[in-house]
Amino acid sequence: MRSGHRLGHLLGHRLGWQFGWLWAAYGTSALGTWLAFGAFPLIAIRVLHAGPAEVAALSSVGTAVGAAVAVPLGPWVEFRRKRPVLIAMDVVRFVALLTVPTAFVLGVLTFLQLLLVSVVVAAADITFRAASGAYLKTLLPAGDLLVANARFESTAWTTTIIGPPLGGAAIGLLGPVATVVADAVSYLLSALGIRATGGHEPRPERRETARMRVRDLLDGWRYILADATLRPLFFNTALFNGLVMAVQPLLAVLMLGRLGFAPWQYGLAFAAPSIGGLLGSRLARPLVTRFGQQRILVVAGALRALWPVGLAFLGPGTGGLLLVMVVELGLIFCCGVFNPVYTTYRLERTATDRVARTLTAWAVTTKTSTALLTAVWGVLGDLLGPRTAIGLAGVLLLATPLLLPRRAAAVRLSEPEPAPHRA
Repeated sequence: MRSGHRLGHLLGHRLGWQFGWLWAAYGTSALGTWLAFGAFPLIAIRVLHAGPAEVAALSSVGTAVGAAVAVPLGPWVEFRRKRPVLIAMDVVRFVALLTVPTAFVLGVLTFLQLLLVSVVVAAADITFRAASGAYLKTLLPAGDLLVANARFESTAWTTTIIGPPLGGAAIGLLGPVATVVADAVSYLLSALGIRATGGHEPRPERRETARMRVRDLLDGWRYILADATLRPLFFNTALFNGLVMAVQPLLAVLMLGRLGFAPWQYGLAFAAPSIGGLLGSRLARPLVTRFGQQRILVVAGALRALWPVGLAFLGPGTGGLLLVMVVELGLIFCCGVFNPVYTTYRLERTATDRVARTLTAWAVTTKTSTALLTAVWGVLGDLLGPRTAIGLAGVLLLATPLLLPRRAAAVRLSEPEPAPHRA
């Protein structure tokens, strides 16, 4: 009996049927998201004949405004049961996205509608992620969080591999609006999956006053900045994610423009290396078991920063294509190891009654910094050229490991940890 239990624990296959439904819901919505990858810019260009400035606004302004809208939702979510919030955010995204194909069929689709839908979806996405982290922490024991996050990470990379090619085929056959329908339906299926988790979720303790104050909006940031280990990790992830994403438009201009790569080569250069994320996420737990969480967090976080500078040496032809694939493979593999470890580390370090506010503040900062750095690097690309701007981002990324926490997090004893609930 004992050896069988130990084997099951090592394999990490038994996290309960409630987590199984949550995992299925996550996989469904992630696949829908990647099926519709790039659908909004494509609709804006092909259907609404939008220009470059409008397309850029659709991705940057929509995300930034959505992040601002999500700020007051963090404190609101904190003192409510998380499962109903998750279901509500899925339904909101389902309804918002469904308005796009409806307006298209009726011939009344406008750019303003696309922008508003992107804001609603961005705000709902941040709120969903914050609530899901808090819900996961009450659903599973602390020892199972890394296994769960590794499964989410592997699912994310799997859908990244298969989603865009399938979405591209669907767009070719049915048009870009078809993938928006698929994305909307995926959120509805996700809501049904989360509803099927059932069980009893403990009600969070209410504050002394039910009225939200302005200072409550900053609780998440105050909590992060006051913690000696969360604070450097917060700045590390915001800067790293922002710089990595900021060079993507410049890389597209360089590859598809000056270097003359075909669209299918550009897609292959980023789709094929995603297998590294799947492999890295599978290795995260064994590596932590052998070397320890703190060491893997620092080593994987440092190694992922070494790769992007190689993109500055991108050239034409097969050699250039292979260079991009090798760089992306190394980067994505390291991120595949780092992400579940960092997500688990952050959950373990955050008090249970602060998770939603902390994750909301984290997501809002990351999305805002990404939008800002993307705009700045767009200007640098015009002034210095795409290759120089890409190289500058790579050099700055080499400094991001300095912001990783250097010591293991001490266990917080000030707030009791509620027992995970099981059906």
